[in-house]
Amino acid sequence: MAKVKVPRKSTAIDMTAMCDVAFLLLTFFILSAKPKVQDPIHADIPASTTIEALPESDFSSLLVAQGKVIFSVEGADVRMETLRGMADQYKISFTPEEIKQFASIDNYGYSIQFLKQYLAMSSADRAKYPATGVPVDTTDNNELFWWIKNARKADKLVHNKELRIAIKGDAKEEYPTIAKIIKTLQKQEVNKFGLITSLRTVAK
Repeated sequence: MAKVKVPRKSTAIDMTAMCDVAFLLLTFFILSAKPKVQDPIHADIPASTTIEALPESDFSSLLVAQGKVIFSVEGADVRMETLRGMADQYKISFTPEEIKQFASIDNYGYSIQFLKQYLAMSSADRAKYPATGVPVDTTDNNELFWWIKNARKADKLVHNKELRIAIKGDAKEEYPTIAKIIKTLQKQEVNKFGLITSLRTVAK
């Protein structure tokens, strides 16, 4: 009796649908990812074993390194409102274009008196210009105090939430600079704030 030949079926699989899904996921992650912002001054931050993601809104950080303080607050709308508050405080007039320019800046580390000149620069020139730090001292003309105060007011006005604040300090930074910042926060009754660290492994 003749042996019946079973017809071979193709083992090829149509991967078109899988490729479409992969590219859609890749596009989603690229568009939704937030790029890492380069710090204007280098800070060798201390390590910690605790992991907690930084919030993407209602959050302000203070980078402290080389005796300088860099101020930043999340959200273009909050930054715009913060600058309006600083303009009222220091009697400086900013144009709508300057306010829009400031909203696109992730961090700021200069005196308020230099801000108009800084905003007039191109992005490339700003990147080259060395940060001098937001002035912070124990007098009534403590600029950092007013940046934080106006940022808190702006976040409350725009999002109706309390602004969370964290300090990102260089591990080698001297205590007096950190002490000034803590006093600045305590002066406006901000006694709860975070510390930004890098991750280290737990000792076994």
